[in-house]
Amino acid sequence: MTHLTLERKLDIVCIEDEPDDVELIRLALERGGVDARVRQVDDEAGLRHCLQVPPDLLLCDYSIPGFSAERALSVLSALPEPVPLVVVTRAIGEAAVVELFRAGAKDYVAKDKLALLPAVIERVLRLRAAERQRQRDAKALADANTRLRLLSLRLVDAQERERSRIARELHDSLGQGLTAIVTHIHAALRGEAGQSERSLQRGLEMAQQAVQQVKSMSFQLRPAQLELLGFTAALQATIDRQLEASGVNGCLRVRGVDMQRSAPGHAVALRILQEALTNVLRHAGAHTVLVRLRFVPGGNHFVLTVGDDGRGFNTNAVLSGGLTEKNIGLHGMLERAELLGGRLRFRSASGRGTVVRLRL
Repeated sequence: MTHLTLERKLDIVCIEDEPDDVELIRLALERGGVDARVRQVDDEAGLRHCLQVPPDLLLCDYSIPGFSAERALSVLSALPEPVPLVVVTRAIGEAAVVELFRAGAKDYVAKDKLALLPAVIERVLRLRAAERQRQRDAKALADANTRLRLLSLRLVDAQERERSRIARELHDSLGQGLTAIVTHIHAALRGEAGQSERSLQRGLEMAQQAVQQVKSMSFQLRPAQLELLGFTAALQATIDRQLEASGVNGCLRVRGVDMQRSAPGHAVALRILQEALTNVLRHAGAHTVLVRLRFVPGGNHFVLTVGDDGRGFNTNAVLSGGLTEKNIGLHGMLERAELLGGRLRFRSASGRGTVVRLRL
């Protein structure tokens, strides 16, 4: 007796020209506990008609008038996913059996031993299910490797963009400020008393501005509050710092308790918040920004949501078509989330604001 368990009745096509033999096969399956619908065909045209909706299994006599198991295997080989075929026939030579297996037959059962057929069917279908699972796993692995390669390329590109941004800020802001300081010091050394004092005073002011620029760049790269005060305080400091001179109202609401003092996801979330707030200030024309942070109870993940009441945008239009100057910031946010296995979603509509939701 077979122990094959299925969620539905099997669809089996029997290629046989003897109705009595088909009835014996049905009886053997019933006795073996195989719940199946058995359809009989006796030529290639009938087989091709049945294959329009591929059955679960084919049972085929070795040779019938005008058709054969070898021909049936040839027809099956052209299918995207061949249907397994078991040869059910009277005794044939060992060489013929070997050729059938080479051609793709999954098993062979003699007609005088039909009691073995249910067990053979169970084994063939289990092997087929295992092969399908192996193919699905292989495809999933290949897809994952492809995504990893693309993500690695985007990571390198993101790192280069970050370096270029820092280099521009160092050159355009800090570099020019330091050059001006040096110029004022030289002027003070060459000038008269009154002129020297004014040059020194101006140089001192510019030095203080340079210090503030360094602090601002340092904060953007890694806020000190993240280590000193924790994740929530760093988020609040980021909101205050970026919105303080903009006229945009910002609010942070927190649910739950963060059990980790510091985690890689905190820095990533902070960078994504910085970029989201930058987008609000540059493009949204918003009056209010609401930031929500929710720590999921019993887990090690959190959800960060940034919503504004600005003009909104068409997310599909902006994100489609590859990387451009218009969407480079959004793609950077997506890359940061993907690197830690997180999910980032944008929801926006014209005139209805934007919501950015990060789950890490």
